[in-house]
Amino acid sequence: MSRPPALSAVFAQWNGRTVASRYAGSMTTNVPTIDLNSGTSIPQLGLGVWQASNEETEQAVRSAIDDAGYRHIDTAAAYGNEEGVGRALAAASVDRSELFVTTKLWNADQGFESAKQAFDQSLSRLGLDYVDLYLIHWPLLDDDRLLRTWDALEEIAQSGRAKAIGVCNFEPRHLELLVNRGGTLPAVDQVELHPHLPQQEIRDVADRHGIVVESWSPLGGTSNSGWGKDSKPNTLLTDPLISRIGEQHGKSPAQVLIRWHLQNGLVVIPKSVNPDRIAQNIDVFDFELTDADLGDIATLNDGVRVGADPNEFNVGAPE
Repeated sequence: MSRPPALSAVFAQWNGRTVASRYAGSMTTNVPTIDLNSGTSIPQLGLGVWQASNEETEQAVRSAIDDAGYRHIDTAAAYGNEEGVGRALAAASVDRSELFVTTKLWNADQGFESAKQAFDQSLSRLGLDYVDLYLIHWPLLDDDRLLRTWDALEEIAQSGRAKAIGVCNFEPRHLELLVNRGGTLPAVDQVELHPHLPQQEIRDVADRHGIVVESWSPLGGTSNSGWGKDSKPNTLLTDPLISRIGEQHGKSPAQVLIRWHLQNGLVVIPKSVNPDRIAQNIDVFDFELTDADLGDIATLNDGVRVGADPNEFNVGAPE
């Protein structure tokens, strides 16, 4: 089985970018955890490593774990940097049992046997005996193949090599497909989620079935990725409302947004390779947004995506 291309190459035609400002943060390890339906628990805040090379990823993950106190790292086969994560984990100053590692199955490897082979390859690249969470990256447009893929993930979980299994970018319809199938339910649904797109329907369905919701692109992004026909520029990091709330609390816009996710009971994985921003992003446990803050932020909901619509996205699907 060939190695999946890095997402930076797969999505090159969309030219999506992430921008953030420099910040000198402080170390903290005071990250709460959320119980999963698998019987394990997930740190509520972690480090995402999309759009980072293996070298950048290795340095970022080492800084996150050893300097800033992160214990949750989120990667994917399609990011092309699992080796970098693995090297950083091997050199980390903390025991593997203290870390929570997520990776994801790329679209081209959906299917029963192909998913199991792809998982083995991810473990090899990570240099691990197990991952804490293994996710299907996108639902795609073939429900039968999706169900066969989920069968494979169930088998992987039963082997103990994935402590929990879940999904990404699943809309309510996709979640109900797995619920109605019976068997193991996803522990997590990782979706694009931020104040412009709070995904309340997904959160309601997930809550009803004991599925934890995790936010990707939690800061909203700053430019139009062009992934979907309805995606538009998202300017949360420069939004005057977010900036004003940050000034009132002595925090940056990014910290306000991360705190919004935490207080909404979401798992959040902001992406950065900059040590200052990595430290800033975890320095969010010494303040709380007020009810008035949360009410004001709720007015930003306009349904704008910065990523693809999961009901249409089929990039990399098997022939």
